[in-house]
Amino acid sequence: MKFYKVIKLSILLLLGVGSSLAFADSGNISSIATTVTTQATAIAKLLSVTAYVAGVGFALAGILQFKAHKENPQQVPLSKPVVMIVVAACLLFLPTILTIAGASLFGSSAQSAVTAGGGTGLSGQ
Repeated sequence: MKFYKVIKLSILLLLGVGSSLAFADSGNISSIATTVTTQATAIAKLLSVTAYVAGVGFALAGILQFKAHKENPQQVPLSKPVVMIVVAACLLFLPTILTIAGASLFGSSAQSAVTAGGGTGLSGQ
């Protein structure tokens, strides 16, 4: 039940971000575009950090599941830790994949989640 409460809270938070955009004091279209760009960059940073933290968490849980499988192979199937490690790898590489996809779709000058967060992209800038 706690998982559903976290999902509900996340949805309410995202709706709050959207409603703050709707009631923002915007006199012209350029200030609206600036506000949307700022919010999109913040969401990209949040997604990047969340993916890294969740990836590390899944990696640690996968290692613990490998240990549990070694101690009692009848209780914990081998597929469980393998799947957790694969999910961890996918989450850890998600910001890099988003950087590559952004550069492919919008050109190399597009700001990505990794470079917006202060990290380095593919070009090392």
